[in-house]
Amino acid sequence: MSADVIRVHDDPGQIDARAWNALLAQQAQPTPFMQHDYLLALHRSGSAVPKTGWLPQFITLHRGDTLIAAAPAYLKSHSYGEYVFDWAWADAYQRHGLDYYPKLLVAVPFTPVPGSRLLAIDAAARVRLAAAVQAHARRVEASSLHLLFHDEADADAARSQHWMARQGIQFHWTADASAPTTRFEDLLAAMQHNKRKKIHQERRKVLDAGVHFTVHEGPAIDQRLWDFFHHCYRLTYRAHHSSPYLTREFFAHMAQAMPTNWVMFAAHRAGEVIGCSLIAVDPDSRQAFGRYWGCTDYIPCLHFEACYYQPLQWCIAHGYRSFEGGAQGEHKMARGLLPAGTQSAHWLAHPQFAQAVQDFLAREAHGIAAYADELHEHSPFKATGSEC
Repeated sequence: MSADVIRVHDDPGQIDARAWNALLAQQAQPTPFMQHDYLLALHRSGSAVPKTGWLPQFITLHRGDTLIAAAPAYLKSHSYGEYVFDWAWADAYQRHGLDYYPKLLVAVPFTPVPGSRLLAIDAAARVRLAAAVQAHARRVEASSLHLLFHDEADADAARSQHWMARQGIQFHWTADASAPTTRFEDLLAAMQHNKRKKIHQERRKVLDAGVHFTVHEGPAIDQRLWDFFHHCYRLTYRAHHSSPYLTREFFAHMAQAMPTNWVMFAAHRAGEVIGCSLIAVDPDSRQAFGRYWGCTDYIPCLHFEACYYQPLQWCIAHGYRSFEGGAQGEHKMARGLLPAGTQSAHWLAHPQFAQAVQDFLAREAHGIAAYADELHEHSPFKATGSEC
């Protein structure tokens, strides 16, 4: 048998799309964001390219003509668009006269969604892929290697290479399999009285402002809505004094290549669209992922309605089993999303800095665990047997 061949690609278009997607389908936690079309659209649209600080270094492992492992990797000149923060590490390098950038990142750009990252036909191929990624990091003289929002199979491969584990927390809604429902009101009925009352008040403010929503699934999102959405998306970034990561061309690619993976909620007032939110969906796994939103007019509580209540109502009505609210945001708990753990893995080339980061991560892990315990004590849902 010939030896497996490792290849590095500076354009995801160099990788066979059918082979990539077939490999993805075999993973424990596939998501739409790891589909070849999604990653290619990030590149072809100018969103994740060398000009914006994302140099593709996709790594593949081939056995003969068969793709047996693959990972989306980027050589990074900054830490934007990652949602696992290492700015303090970069600052420490700089203060000691060392270069933290470039670093090698295995992740989906701008997408803090947990899922499979090290795609492989089996555990052995996944370990081989992890070793190849680390060898490439050394070869290009990257300061470090970072695997973000990976799954448990990836965690095993990361441990085999002695990468350091880091924990994080997001907020997700998960359907109660023991009490299936198609009514948003049943979710509210399971919540504590004060939380339920607050949600009713927030929704009432939006209604009293004369706002109503329309829902547009997949191909029903026409070009006019996509244009308006991107305008709102840019306004949201402008309000936070930052630049949007994704170009209009990216969403044009999505509308063409992956139309069934998107649902848009449009807010109307006085005959005009004044805001919208966009979620990604996986119809096969019945998972939904909150992504982006924006508005042209400020309406109190419109953000909560567009980003949480409308998507949750849709997910429950359509039998979806989960809705992920994205990065950060304790305020999501009051809207029915509960803490969920995330993980990343890290390798640093500099031995002394690696030890310092290892010590930091050990302390941070204790803090994250305590934080998670505290969050669970403040669940918005009734305790078992409670009538409140």
